[in-house]
Amino acid sequence: MLDIKFIRENKDIVIAGATKKHIDIDIEALIALDDRRLELLKQIEAIRAEQNEMSRRISIEHDTIARNQMIEEMKIVKEDMNVKDEEWKEIMKKWQEIMLTVPNVPDISVPDGASDEENVEYKVWGEKTNFTFTPKDHVELMTALDLADFERGTKVAGFRGYFLKNAGALLEMALWRYFMDALVKKGFSPMIVPSLVNRATLFGTGYLPQGEEDLYKTQDSDYLAGTSEVATMAYYSGEVIEKEKLPLKFASFSTCFRREAGSHGKDVKGLFRVHEFYKLEQVILTEASHETSVKFHEEITANVEELLQSLNLPYRIVLNCGGDLGLGQAKKYDIEVWVPSMEKYRETHSASYFHDFQTRRLNIRYKDTDGKLRYAHSLNNTAVATPRILISLIENNQQEDGSILIPEVLRPYIGFDKIEK
Repeated sequence: MLDIKFIRENKDIVIAGATKKHIDIDIEALIALDDRRLELLKQIEAIRAEQNEMSRRISIEHDTIARNQMIEEMKIVKEDMNVKDEEWKEIMKKWQEIMLTVPNVPDISVPDGASDEENVEYKVWGEKTNFTFTPKDHVELMTALDLADFERGTKVAGFRGYFLKNAGALLEMALWRYFMDALVKKGFSPMIVPSLVNRATLFGTGYLPQGEEDLYKTQDSDYLAGTSEVATMAYYSGEVIEKEKLPLKFASFSTCFRREAGSHGKDVKGLFRVHEFYKLEQVILTEASHETSVKFHEEITANVEELLQSLNLPYRIVLNCGGDLGLGQAKKYDIEVWVPSMEKYRETHSASYFHDFQTRRLNIRYKDTDGKLRYAHSLNNTAVATPRILISLIENNQQEDGSILIPEVLRPYIGFDKIEK
């Protein structure tokens, strides 16, 4: 959420940012509502001061007639206060609803564009795998090697359900541990975080109100989060962090759930767009500095690049255009890994920074060196999301005989160098 003072003082910038993100919002209407909010606040404060003064005078008035007269006048003032209070509540409800829909201002480097088709490629690493035979897709490979069962997955869990089995399960767990170990060595604190979160947490991280259709909801009106970022960000909600502790770096793991609303008919085969998956997420809380946010944004992106390169997986990085940014994101990179069967790069990681958009909603602050309370800045990037990354790992490492070579860095975690019948 943006500061209303910032919105009022930088109206044109906020409007331009919303336009770049292709988000329709009436900033003029918000400012007019805020004008009325401020006017009401002054009136309520004046009435409250009048009430306090009248209460004081009544308490010391000994003349019964005069005292009764002041009590009658007090009733009129109270009625006026009740009317103003009701209007205040209605104004605040509308004000908060609109404030929650005002998008963060995108960084000046974010390109124009309406969708992911207009994201800008700016880095490519590795050569696309060149096979001397006709390669198979991951579904065929994993089924033949008894690494997954998609038919029984559908029977048990419904559409897009799956079982990972045998070396398939071990390979997934090897990836979790390899990526976690690498991040811990870089100073990230490991955490296993809840998937079940309350509504306030999702509002705080910016996944509500806009993203509700993509969330699973429980009978108790809680939600299953689509990323471990959600619970991690709420860990310090409502707290003041000691500045000396910043930056705080977390490597957070959880089961994740997404309904994939609107994706019917897209990537229905295999492991690409499943409803239940796992994520190890990099999350950083840092001081309120644009330069620091940019520095850490590059760092968490480089962390993933280093690990993908160690797995010898060809990838590219794209700079997301305005229309492909979420409500709170100031800038985002998508990292896309080469999938031979699709003959294209597919997104596996997203690295974003938010400035104080999330922390303002979650009320996460720190005390600066001058003693002033400031909202921290937040960033996140996927470390590894499974089982999606298995698609590229398996397809790029397949052999002509149908076996799959295990990348050397994963062999200590899985215990063998090849998966074969």
